Amino acid sequence: MCRNITTLRGLEPQATAEEIEAGARQYVRKVSGLQSTSAKTEAAFERAVQKVAAATAELLAELPPRKQPPPTEPPLRRIRRQRAESQEAERQAS
Repeated sequence: MCRNITTLRGLEPQATAEEIEAGARQYVRKVSGLQSTSAKTEAAFERAVQKVAAATAELLAELPPRKQPPPTEPPLRRIRRQRAESQEAERQAS
């Protein structure tokens, strides 16, 4: 069902609150069928995101460490890494 939600357990450094919330937001979007919210759905949607994020943070804190890191890099880390790499390439080119 949620193939695009990235594994957060076992990341080094550990998953950030921002990464946990992004995963929760993806999950709530999927199960609710909402890609964007309206005035009628926003409050319920945001409450669900916060509850799922809290449950996710609790779960990650209670699970034992992984023996191997997850197979994919979370999207927020991938974006930051790509930006840093392009900025570094620009610095080296100048």
